[in-house]
Amino acid sequence: MRIGLLTGGGDCPGLNAAIRAVVKQGMGEYGHTIIGFRNGWKGVVDGDIIPLGRQDIRNVLPVGGTLLGTARFHPHASDGGIDAVLATVEAERLDAMICIGGDGTLHAASKVADAGVNIVAIPKTIDNDVEGTDLSIGFHTAVNIATEAIDRVHTTAESHNRVMVVEVMGRHAGWIAVNAGIAGGAEVVLAPEDPFDMDAIEKFLRHRHRAHANFSIVVVAEGAVPREGSSMNFTQELGKYGEIIAGSIGERVSAEIAKRTGFDTRLTVLGHVQRGGEPTPTDRILGSRFGVAAVDAVSRGESKVMTALRGESVVLVPLDEIAGKVKHVPAELLRVAHALS
Repeated sequence: MRIGLLTGGGDCPGLNAAIRAVVKQGMGEYGHTIIGFRNGWKGVVDGDIIPLGRQDIRNVLPVGGTLLGTARFHPHASDGGIDAVLATVEAERLDAMICIGGDGTLHAASKVADAGVNIVAIPKTIDNDVEGTDLSIGFHTAVNIATEAIDRVHTTAESHNRVMVVEVMGRHAGWIAVNAGIAGGAEVVLAPEDPFDMDAIEKFLRHRHRAHANFSIVVVAEGAVPREGSSMNFTQELGKYGEIIAGSIGERVSAEIAKRTGFDTRLTVLGHVQRGGEPTPTDRILGSRFGVAAVDAVSRGESKVMTALRGESVVLVPLDEIAGKVKHVPAELLRVAHALS
């Protein structure tokens, strides 16, 4: 078989582990030919290919990012995009494609599958918000990075009697904020799933600093919003592609805390730091498991499915079941974050 392979959307640690697994399992176990596409679905539309062999995947396991490059491009949203994809598939004589991406890229994969291309998808996103899987590639590393950052600002916060606000990624779901907040011992965690009340935060911080501490850590997801009807009004800033402007909610929360309490308050925006660097062993292993499972699925003739971690097992779920959906932080985990404040 000739199998196309791409990584789309934002980069994250663990992508190269998945690419490596696809190439090694595809060539070694089945004798397949793996054709990589540069820069996600845009590379498929443009026919920008790079044949992948064993020499191309040496020493990539600990490397962040993606050796194939990536882009936020969806062929079904571009005039003639799907037709261009079909033309490339025919020109390269591809029997199937393996698509590694987040919700947007996987939604595009579903559209391409509807057009007749055999597709097996692999979920990746540091936000961990892909429906149908317990974990997505990149999330574990991002939480580790965010937790380390929270650990580091603790000492500065305590030394200077400050409130330190740490903004992390998470537009629609607060997986990083909640997990890193719990692991890093944050006093306040703000997530998109649970709109916040600034009056309650002010009251809590005043009591804490008066009763038993001289510093506080506040972790806020970039997609967090104030509760409707509460005393803080806020409209999220968006970029030209609809992305959230990093730092906008963090700056506002910091300013509100400083104004309301009089406490020295500082902001740290982690931004793209969360997506860089070496993947953790967990992400290397997850990427490897998903890569092997995807090749096995393609070789069995499976299509329009996604690899997913369910408990201890890697399974396949229909793309139609997860396309366009967001996996939110469960109420129980939010309750733990609030209980430990």
